[in-house]
Amino acid sequence: MRLQYFKHRALFDLNKTTNDIGFHLPWDTQQDDNHFLFRLYKKQVNDYPAFYQYHLSFFLTKYPDATEEEFFTYVKDLVEDTIDSLRIKDTQDKKRVQNRHNRLQLKEFREYLNTVDRWFIQSTDEQTIKRQLEEIARLIADNKKLKEENKKLRELETTDYIDIRHGHQRTLYHIMLQIRDLKLDDGKELTNAATLNIWCKMIAKYFKAGGKEISFESIKRYFPPQNDEDKVKYKDIPQKDQLFTIVKAKQRSL
Repeated sequence: MRLQYFKHRALFDLNKTTNDIGFHLPWDTQQDDNHFLFRLYKKQVNDYPAFYQYHLSFFLTKYPDATEEEFFTYVKDLVEDTIDSLRIKDTQDKKRVQNRHNRLQLKEFREYLNTVDRWFIQSTDEQTIKRQLEEIARLIADNKKLKEENKKLRELETTDYIDIRHGHQRTLYHIMLQIRDLKLDDGKELTNAATLNIWCKMIAKYFKAGGKEISFESIKRYFPPQNDEDKVKYKDIPQKDQLFTIVKAKQRSL
């Protein structure tokens, strides 16, 4: 049992939306559980994740040997005990309307806690089975999606290749480099590769030279970046291999 699980409010802190617990004036820190609940009652459902994570981060920072499971168990016990207490007060207390409202909100917060409960703490067999079935359904859906994606990828896969005449692979590189640098009338490139290496990978994967595979590294040496980076480690296409030049066609009148 730790001395403190929740971050206390600083003196004279008048922030009304703070996640810190307690008053802005001196208060009894022995009642911090009640102050945690009081702050929780001020929150909306969509505030729960940030509120929980805020105090979890404080707890883990304050106690380096602490774990999330320890913090979670403490909060879950507090919520469950308070729900039981309010259920009894519901028929005996004059504040039964407020108590009922607080109990319902705690149940909402408990639903959130269940979404981050990786340890099945205090879950009934029925709750555990329900969550496991939901997880199985999610995994089945994810698996189905992956299978569909893999099917589409396999449809595009091929063991075929385009064979370049032996000794003329650099001629292909020269053509590819020209395509890479082509620009349209608006000054923008015809092609826009996500990465520089995609040209090299495409050639290595789908082309062979004289029936033999072309190594990626040997292709890469001829594809320098298009910016002003150091190009010393790259090679120019020999003049004897520059057999074709891509020329813009003349505009034809309709």
